[in-house]
Amino acid sequence: MQDQHRFNLKAWLLWTAGFLAFPIAGLAAQAATGRINDVGSALVGGLVAGAFIGTGQWLVARRLLGDPRAWIPATAVAMGIGLVVGAWVVSYGTSLSELALMGFITGIPIGAAQAYLLRDRLANAWLWAAAMPLLWALGWMVTTAGGIDVDRQYAVFGAYGAITFMALSGVLLDRLRAATTPATPPLPPARTKAMAQ
Repeated sequence: MQDQHRFNLKAWLLWTAGFLAFPIAGLAAQAATGRINDVGSALVGGLVAGAFIGTGQWLVARRLLGDPRAWIPATAVAMGIGLVVGAWVVSYGTSLSELALMGFITGIPIGAAQAYLLRDRLANAWLWAAAMPLLWALGWMVTTAGGIDVDRQYAVFGAYGAITFMALSGVLLDRLRAATTPATPPLPPARTKAMAQ
């Protein structure tokens, strides 16, 4: 039986591989709305990108994340709201500091929505909500520092930022899982029958 508190390398690697959803999400958002340069494009781009990201996350951690009918739409709507507000606050700018702030703001509703869905599955799910703004900001900073042409006003950060985001959030996800007390397993049928007599 695996130690509940041991770092689950296999699950972390699988979660980190989910970074591939981010560039796909970015391309899909760009195809749907073009540059993120007004409220409408931010909303549509955020909804589309969030749906792809939510789907990617669910595919690599479906047992932990639960019902895709909740996780995927919640992530999409939260990202749509977050990107609308974040992009507007920075006037759709693309400097390092502007994108970091936009990412931070985008991460607030995403973290809140996802933490709400994780509340019955993970101990201290509020830590997920607290970490998402920081990790989304970091994703944009790494992407910008990596020389990606962020002036094209993408809906989401690129592969460099996505790998960083998924690797670090995967560590957090594993530690929250490890801190969660497992549910008491049901008694085997034979033992249950014997106790009933």
